[in-house]
Amino acid sequence: MALRLSTVILPVDRWSEGGRATWQRAEELGFHAAYTYDHLSWRSFRDGPWFGALPTLTAAAGATERLRLGTLVTSPNFRHPVTLAKELISLDDISGGRVTLGIGAGGSGFDATALGQEAWSPRERADRFAEFVTLLDQLLTEDAVSYTGDHYSAHEARNIPGCVQEPRLPFAVAATGPRGLRLAARYGQAWVTTGDPKLFETGTPEQSVLAVEGQIGRLTEACAEIGRDVAGLDKIMLTGFTPDRARPLDSVDAFVDFAGRYAALGITELVIHWPIADSDFAADQAVFEKIATEAVAQLG
Repeated sequence: MALRLSTVILPVDRWSEGGRATWQRAEELGFHAAYTYDHLSWRSFRDGPWFGALPTLTAAAGATERLRLGTLVTSPNFRHPVTLAKELISLDDISGGRVTLGIGAGGSGFDATALGQEAWSPRERADRFAEFVTLLDQLLTEDAVSYTGDHYSAHEARNIPGCVQEPRLPFAVAATGPRGLRLAARYGQAWVTTGDPKLFETGTPEQSVLAVEGQIGRLTEACAEIGRDVAGLDKIMLTGFTPDRARPLDSVDAFVDFAGRYAALGITELVIHWPIADSDFAADQAVFEKIATEAVAQLG
C-alpha cells in the first residue's frame, strides 16, 4: 500500500481569520486527510485561542470537497457515546462521508478534570475506553440501542438514518497497550501511534523505529487472535512526538528519510502538524508545502 500523507490542524485560529483558509489550503496541497485534536484545551496552548473539534470539522466539511476529515483523537475524558454518536452521524452526512474518527483512551491532561471529576487511574481509563468504543460502535450501526454498562448507558437511543459510510464511519484506534490493541484489532479500520512516549526526551530515532516495529508486532498478534489479517488495518503515525521532533520538516530530504524508515515497517499514513509559529510545531511554511507536494512521490 502506498504511503499517504495527512496533516493535523490545531484549532487555534478564528474561522474568519485564517481557519477556513488553512483547511482549504490543506486540500489544495493534496493531503489525504486533515485532522484536528479533540481537546477542551491542550498543553502550551491552554491560555490562548482553542476551538471545538466537531464544529471546526463541520465548518471544514463545508469549505472543502475531497479532503478526508477527522479527529486525532477523541477520548472519553469529556465525551459520552450517545451524544457523540449523534454528532458524528450529522458530521458524516454534512461531509458526504468523509469523516474518520480517531479515538483513544485519553490522558491525565487538562481534559481529565475539566468537568470537575477526579482524574481517572490508568486502569479506569482503559476500562472506560473499552466500553466507550464498544457502545459507540453499536450506536453508529444500529437504529435503536439500549445498553447498561459500568460507566456508560443508553436507553432506546435512536440514530436514524445512520452514517453515510457503511456500516459506519471508520474508527482509527490509538493504542499501544494490550487491551487497546485488542480494541483496534476488533473495531478499528485503522490503528494510530505516536511512537513510544518514553523515548521522547532521551531516546534516539533508531530506538523509536524499533519501538514502533514492536507495536506493529503486537498489533499483528492481536489481529491474529481474532482471525483478522493485520494487512487490512491502516497504520497511522502522528509525527512530532518521537525523538526526531520537528526535524523531519527541515527539508524534503529529511522528511523522505524519516518517512521511509516508518513506511518500511508497514506504516500506511503519516500525519504532520500544520506549522504554528512560536510553538513546538513551528516550521517553515514553504518547506512544509514542498514536503506535501513532493515527498510522497520520492518514496515510491
